[in-house]
Amino acid sequence: MREGFARTNGIRIFFVEEGEGPLVLLCHGFPESWYSWRNQIEPLAAAGFRVVAIDLPGYGRSDKPDVTYDVVWLTDCFAGLIESLGHEQAVLAGHDWGGLLVWPFARLHADKTAGVIGLNVPDLPRPPVPTTEFFRQIGSDKHSYILFFQERHRAEEVIEADIDGFIKGILKESVTVQKDVFTDEVLKVYADTFRPKGAITPPIEYYRNMDRNWELLEPYDDMKIEVPCLMICAEGDPVLPPSLADGMEARIPDVEIVTIPDCGHWTQQEQPAATTEHMLAYLQGLPQWR
Repeated sequence: MREGFARTNGIRIFFVEEGEGPLVLLCHGFPESWYSWRNQIEPLAAAGFRVVAIDLPGYGRSDKPDVTYDVVWLTDCFAGLIESLGHEQAVLAGHDWGGLLVWPFARLHADKTAGVIGLNVPDLPRPPVPTTEFFRQIGSDKHSYILFFQERHRAEEVIEADIDGFIKGILKESVTVQKDVFTDEVLKVYADTFRPKGAITPPIEYYRNMDRNWELLEPYDDMKIEVPCLMICAEGDPVLPPSLADGMEARIPDVEIVTIPDCGHWTQQEQPAATTEHMLAYLQGLPQWR
């Protein structure tokens, strides 16, 4: 694997890549890094693709500017990254927060989108009220952490007081079926990513812009995604169950929806072989892109 930095939208994005061919851009979730895709990079590259796994803007070794981390700015970063890497289009695969970004990317930057792979996070219509208000109205404990993250400084104070416990609690103990994949060594990789003072703030800012994203995406809510897409659900994800993907065909006419059994929220890490198999079958069925 090769490491590098690419300039886009005024910042540098860190990435790990392997292979040559059409570009597949892998976008991780919270609280992760490019490392969440470690099991997919080599087999996808061996199948004839240029596979680039990034640290999202504000994460890991990517720049952490003091900006508004909203969906327009973030997807502009992806668009510029594709150009910076010398390509015209990419298939974007996104898990968790990456999933929340790759579906809007296909609408805001349709010309650069060869396809989309969503993991766990389906393409959902906007709720009737701003997102945080919607979560308060439904009163689900599953979303309480999102509301807590709105408390600027307080959220950072709590997380930074025990970063190892925070990472272990989220990745291994809360929404996970295959807990054994999160060894002490793996957990340390993620904890070290967020251990520097202030490193957790930009990722939490993604959550603090959810209501802003709700406003920004209003003009695109009825816009269909016209490229072929793949939605990978996880049978045991308690926060994002497969049922959330029901009806996606109304927004994405050409979408294949699959469900991986014995799997919690961290799909590409809990069931790497099955995830890779579905991704490869989808990618190899697409028309070639540059």
